[in-house]
Amino acid sequence: MSDQIKVFFIDDHQIFRDGLRILLEATPDFEVVGEAENGENILAKMKEAQPDVLLMDIQMPGENGIELTRQVKQAHPEINVLMLTMFEDDQSVFNSMQAGACGYVLKGINHREMLSTIRTVASGGTVFGPGIASRIMSYFQQINGAAATTTEGGKPVLSGREQEVLAEIEAGLDNTQIAEKLFLSEKTVRNYVSQILKKLEVSTRQEVVQKGKQS
Repeated sequence: MSDQIKVFFIDDHQIFRDGLRILLEATPDFEVVGEAENGENILAKMKEAQPDVLLMDIQMPGENGIELTRQVKQAHPEINVLMLTMFEDDQSVFNSMQAGACGYVLKGINHREMLSTIRTVASGGTVFGPGIASRIMSYFQQINGAAATTTEGGKPVLSGREQEVLAEIEAGLDNTQIAEKLFLSEKTVRNYVSQILKKLEVSTRQEVVQKGKQS
């Protein structure tokens, strides 16, 4: 990457493009190498302009920004794409990530945040707005939690600590006793018990003990 960050942006709103151009051209380390109102001939434009960062809107006439991002990343993997949009629904965020976008931020961010975000993406970093980032974390935690619940054979999988708590439940200890024996807080034990019940697909401690006897 040269000293200046070369930026190309695609957005169907002229006023937004004008404002973005003025902002970038007034900042010494940025160079605007092109702009467009839609994705027509996008690959040819990318080959000619060779931007470091492509700012991409999602909803535009013709192909949407997510599909255009996928095309650009396949043909020019060196170009870092930043989704800059008004849409913050989960599906748009996740589809953008799958298409190869390095970031996803809302158009309402201030000028300083905008410039900082583009710099981060240009250097190979990944940026998501605060609200978007928290939803992404929640989404992947849910996936990981679901994946950790069963094995390929469909049997419950418990963590090492969950197995220790389960053994004490089967031994007849209550939460207070388990907390004292395993040097945990009662709140932590309650959380472990809830996870165990969920993974074993039962609703009471008695069912846990009964299931243990059957296995």
